[in-house]
This record gives sequence, C-alpha cells and structure tokens, in this order.
Amino acid sequence: MNLKLSPVIAGTMNWGVWQANFTTAQMIQLMHECISYGITTFDHADIYGGYTTEEEFGRAFAESGINREDIQLISKCGIQHTLGSRPTKVKHYDYSKEYIIWSAENSLKFLQTDYLDILLLHRPSPLMQPDEIAEAVEKLKSEGKIKEFGVSNFTNSQTDLIRSRTEVACNQIEFSATHFEPMLDGSMDYMTVNGIKPLAWSPIGSVFKADTEQSQRLKMLLLEFVEKYEASADVILLAWIMQHPAGIIPVTGSCSTDRLKNQMKATQLQLELEDWFAIWTESMGAKVP
Repeated sequence: MNLKLSPVIAGTMNWGVWQANFTTAQMIQLMHECISYGITTFDHADIYGGYTTEEEFGRAFAESGINREDIQLISKCGIQHTLGSRPTKVKHYDYSKEYIIWSAENSLKFLQTDYLDILLLHRPSPLMQPDEIAEAVEKLKSEGKIKEFGVSNFTNSQTDLIRSRTEVACNQIEFSATHFEPMLDGSMDYMTVNGIKPLAWSPIGSVFKADTEQSQRLKMLLLEFVEKYEASADVILLAWIMQHPAGIIPVTGSCSTDRLKNQMKATQLQLELEDWFAIWTESMGAKVP
C-alpha cells in the first residue's frame, strides 16, 4: 500500500449516538487534538451511529478548518443493518456494483470530501461476486473517489477471491493480546507475503471488558509492567501488537483526548523479548508451544 497512515488510527464508531454523542464543537476539538498528537487517520463505517456518524463527522470537518490533505479518511460499506432509517428488514450484506458505488458516494457526501483514502468491504458475504466488486472499485478509483481499496474481517481465502480481480491494500481484523489467533492461523503471514497492511480493531482486547481467568492473569502481569515501563496498561497492550513484524496499525476506539494522547506513547515503547512472550503466555494460560 502506497498510502501512509498514522501509526495509531482514531476509530469513530463511538463518537456519535452509539456512545459519546459528541456535539459538532466537540468533534472539531477532538479532530484537532488527534492531529496535534500525530493521529491523522480517522476510521469510519457507513453503519456507525445507525448511519448517522459519518454525516455528523462531516459537518464537523467542514467547519474545522482542517486541510483535507493533512488527514486520511477510511470508510466501510456492505452491511445493510436494521438499525437507523433504512427500511432493511433483515441484516444482510450487499456487494453489488451499484451498491458499492452508491455507498461510497454517499459516504463522500456525508463526510463532505471528494475522496476516501481507503474504502473497505466491511464483512465478507457468501454471495460476493469478485468481478462486480472489481468493476465498482476500478470505477471509483478512476474517478478519483477512492485512493485505495481493502477488506475487513476477511479470511485469507476470501481475500484471495477478491485479489483475483483487484488489488487489496489492507485488511482490518480483530487482533489483540486476548484475540491473537490471526498470528497463528496464517493471517499475518499471508498479509506480510502479499503486501497487505493489517489494521487491528479492538486492539486493547477484552482485558478491561471481561472478568475472566484470562483477563485476571493479564491484569496481574500488567501491574508489574506498568511499573517497569512507566506506561499505562493500554499503552503496553498497544505496544504488544505493534511489535509484531507484520506492521499492524491499531484502530483505537477511545473517545478521550487524554487517553488518545497517552496511547501514542505506544509508538515509542519497545517491550523486552521475554516480556512480549510473557503477555502471550498469560493470555493463553500456558507456555508457548
């Protein structure tokens, strides 16, 4: 992928009605603060906020005075959700040529921009027609409406299906210290070999969301590492995934300016080798194979 993204990506899923419910002024402030921290890439999906968050972000962006060339915008399409104003009766996926083009153009209108830096297919569908997808992608690229194209939550074989017709620049998948399967099932190897940039959603994992034996083990270890590295637990967990040689970029879901600023410290933190493996060990609850 030729496009340069920031080392940490700001996920906007919770900026709108799904959680923070930011006003336009609050979104503008958060955008400016993100940029001041070095976070210049903003991750969207059309479904966020029940199809409302892109429009709210776009309104804020239009009033922000931010130069479009100074940021990168990612969006996803394909999920037809029963949430929001659309008359969808059954949640499903639509990857017809017409829908992909319409959805991308709709995101451009809502975000108040002329182009997306990356358009992703949000989740794979068993009814995907790679030729139709490729035709939509090539049309959007030729018209300058998207710079790069990628996928999200795709397996290697599903990615190969799309790659047989058009270039895939990145795959946004779940990856964290508590969800490390992609580094064992060949996903990270596959992306490295094929020049596909891995983006990781939920990069902190379930350490602070679930009270399980796994999370309890990790919390105990992180107490030790917080003191050793003089860094917060979330920074250590981000540093853990960023240390993987695949060059994973975390998509953080935080809405807190202080936390976002703090999380950028992960870009400067190098865990000692045994400490990196200690985190994996505690997550598995067993010695590494």
